[in-house]
Amino acid sequence: MEVVIVDDNPVNLTVMEHLVGRVDGAEPRIFRRSEEGLSWCREHDPDLVIVDYQMPDIDGLTFIERMRALPGRFELPLLMVTANTDRDLRRQALEAGATDFLHKPVDRAEFTARVRNMLRLRGMTRRLTDRAIELEHAVAKATRAIAMTERDTLLCLARAAEFRDPETGAHVLRMAEYSKTIAAALGYDVEFQTLIRKAAPLHDVGKLGTPDLILLKPSRLTTDEMDVMKQHTVIGWQILREHRSPVLQMGATIAWTHHEKWDGTGYPRGLAGDAIPIEGRIVAVADVLDALISVRPYKEAWQPDAARAFIQKGAGKHFDPACVAALSTVWNEVLTIRDEYLD
Repeated sequence: MEVVIVDDNPVNLTVMEHLVGRVDGAEPRIFRRSEEGLSWCREHDPDLVIVDYQMPDIDGLTFIERMRALPGRFELPLLMVTANTDRDLRRQALEAGATDFLHKPVDRAEFTARVRNMLRLRGMTRRLTDRAIELEHAVAKATRAIAMTERDTLLCLARAAEFRDPETGAHVLRMAEYSKTIAAALGYDVEFQTLIRKAAPLHDVGKLGTPDLILLKPSRLTTDEMDVMKQHTVIGWQILREHRSPVLQMGATIAWTHHEKWDGTGYPRGLAGDAIPIEGRIVAVADVLDALISVRPYKEAWQPDAARAFIQKGAGKHFDPACVAALSTVWNEVLTIRDEYLD
């Protein structure tokens, strides 16, 4: 352990260097000028600093104040050694950040004991710090693993619904990324962006409760069949709403509201305008966009510009105008996402 000794008196330096050298594991580094000692400490990480008070360039009090101002030096043990017996000086040294205080001439046994105890304390502090860092890394690693497991589980749930309707491929991945990008363009923070990216793939989870005869019917649905199909929004909400997870709570809202329309003609509740939660409005744009520019058994993929024009035409009717405007500002990012998550 490195012990810095700063004293302008060569005799004092020699004595203290000798005493420190007798402490197991201690390696003394001596400086006659306080500025040199301070400079060395800026570049290194000592375990103990012993400093004199009366020095020609920077006195001990100023030295301690500057040491404490350096990054990561809050817990560094600082021992002031001086011939000055003024009680006010002792108080000032402790207020400046000195850990302990000794008078000259030092008692060799006491000096050695103080140094040994302070180094032992320093060693314990370092071990606790290292352990805290290890735990922090372990927690971060575990948190990342949980997040990945959560994401994988949510995607599996989303794909379970999507695979019942064999039109989709990577649809849930693309529309999740579109939703995040639109949210960012609207000015929502990273937390919201991350949340909607995880929750958006759950938009059609209610299809798990839609009868196959309707979900997979190759011809146009009747009015009654369409009413049953529309219930996938309610079923999705019912599946997800009871969970405490913020992702599943947002997923429930999205499942319930992503087929609502800005002008109130959507379903299942006929909500209009700002009464539709923003996550539902964002996913409505992302979902329709991806459906248009993707190949389906009943249609070819639209050209991206044609799809954008269709959505722009629907602003104020089907779609929230702010979400449509946001989509236009990030259009190049949308095209990049489409290319990255090809079917």
